[in-house]
This record gives sequence, C-alpha cells and structure tokens, in this order.
Amino acid sequence: MQSIILPLAVIALMLFWMSRTSKKQKQRQEEMRTNLKKGAKVITIGGMHAVVESVDNEAKTVDLNAEGVILTFEANALRKIEAETPAATQAPVEKTEEVEEVEKAEETKD
Repeated sequence: MQSIILPLAVIALMLFWMSRTSKKQKQRQEEMRTNLKKGAKVITIGGMHAVVESVDNEAKTVDLNAEGVILTFEANALRKIEAETPAATQAPVEKTEEVEEVEKAEETKD
C-alpha cells in the first residue's frame, strides 16, 4: 500500500504541473492575438513571414501581406509576433557623402 502512494503522488504532481503550464501558454497566446495590430510582423504556424494588414476580432481572422499578396488567416494560425513596423518608429536614413555630392552637382546644373 505504501509503495503505491509515492508513484501516485508523483503522477498527480506531474499532471498538475503540465495542466498549469499549458494554461499559461494558452493565456499568453490569447493575449498576443488580442494585442495584434496593423503593421506587426508575424510568423504563421506554417512558417510564412508576413505583415498584418488588418485584424477582425469578431471573426477572429487576420489579413496578412506577404510580399504584396494579401492572405486571410485564422488568428489561431499565428505562431509568433516579431515586431511592429510603423513608419513613425523607423529610423531616418542618413545621407552618405556621395549622395550629398550628387545632390550638390544636380543643384549646380539647374
């Protein structure tokens, strides 16, 4: 009788830990999907990299822009959000000396 108690306790602890971990993972995934916004880079469960075009929370679908092709996916088909790419947060491109010289040359031609 005593030899059965220890294995049952270990199994019960494993089941409790596994259910708790899966619950946390589902909660993180749901939170990720609800915070999804236009312009975010995502990876689908199929491995496709795309940018979010629009989000429909009622139908739980997202439209993804994959190099000019707009595709509609279920929100559950998203594996990971990489980053948001709004134009306002992108760093401005600095002009090199060569570009400045060409611009000066064009100004003097006019």
